[in-house]
Amino acid sequence: MSETVTIKPWINPYLAILVGVFAVSFSAILVRVCSAPPLVIAAYRLIFTFTFLAPFTLWGGAPALRGMTKRQVLLSAASGVFLAFHFVTWFISLKYTSIASSVVLVTTQPLFVVLGSWIFFKERVPRMALYGGALAFAGSVVIGATDFQLGGSAFIGDMLALFAAVMVSGYLLIGRRLRGDVPLTGYTFVTYGSSAAVLTATALAARFPMYPHPAQDWLIFVALALVCTILGHTVFNWVLRYVQASVVSVSVLGEPLGAILWAAVFLGENPTPRQAVGGAIIFSGLYLFTRVTARGRG
Repeated sequence: MSETVTIKPWINPYLAILVGVFAVSFSAILVRVCSAPPLVIAAYRLIFTFTFLAPFTLWGGAPALRGMTKRQVLLSAASGVFLAFHFVTWFISLKYTSIASSVVLVTTQPLFVVLGSWIFFKERVPRMALYGGALAFAGSVVIGATDFQLGGSAFIGDMLALFAAVMVSGYLLIGRRLRGDVPLTGYTFVTYGSSAAVLTATALAARFPMYPHPAQDWLIFVALALVCTILGHTVFNWVLRYVQASVVSVSVLGEPLGAILWAAVFLGENPTPRQAVGGAIIFSGLYLFTRVTARGRG
């Protein structure tokens, strides 16, 4: 674990987290306005992501890829499977429940990440940082409180979003385990590649149409890959080399703010006063969590 403390990044990891949170905040609205089935959206998101990044890996990062051990390759592939399940279950949830409910539930991931970090990695999080994380989570609950429903299709969507939170936690925990020793190019090549393969194979087996699709859907596939995955998830994977997975996970709690904002601008779903209060609580919790954690590692 000492390597993750002594290595000096070329950019402030906390600034990178901010960029990543902004990028992933577009995911929900892009999925909502896409007409393709959720499994197909998830498959093309990873197909395009892998296609865009593979040349850089094979050209400049091939030695790092060849240097991965069999165990590292298998763990990276397992991380990709977790990511695949996260995307498809979350995307389906967005077809059943509201954007607010879905993003709030999927960002309960810090609870699972902190628990997993304690169980598997024996990581300790400062008490004040935990208070900040709890505060941020409380803000997310406040944002979605008026939108939760306990029956019908909305309940199915809520449960799928919660399952997606568990899946992305596994993805983050494996990434944290590997990123101290495995270069980013090698890790993302295997992770995104395995995720794309699993999603594509599943879509074909289920006989979902991979084509044709409207031009708007193709633009959405590309945007999900370039903005939400490469500038979002890939940035988070880079950051995992320098900060704890729990820091990344709690910071992503800022995603509901962006998602609700874009829903208001593009779909006319205006935020309520309760959501505004929840947003203020989230930012307060994120500030406390990241400041305490940064000082503890500093």
